[in-house]
Amino acid sequence: MKPLRLTTHALEQARERGASPREIETAVREGDREPAMRGRLLCRFNFPFGSYWSGSYYAIKQVASVIKEEAEEIVVITVYTFSF
Repeated sequence: MKPLRLTTHALEQARERGASPREIETAVREGDREPAMRGRLLCRFNFPFGSYWSGSYYAIKQVASVIKEEAEEIVVITVYTFSF
């Protein structure tokens, strides 16, 4: 299994958007994958949330990581979160 490396940008976006390193890894390793721009992949995983974010209640938090698979590692380029 290749190691994950989060770029500085990915770490900043994860912090701002409320995604933990563990959630990011789960999204990459276990999530659904779809093609993204520039030969990258988008990895999505839905987590039970059952809490408030920005004043609204959400049952699910989706973490979506954009990755680039390299020969020796998986580079996480950015992280998005969606709540519903």
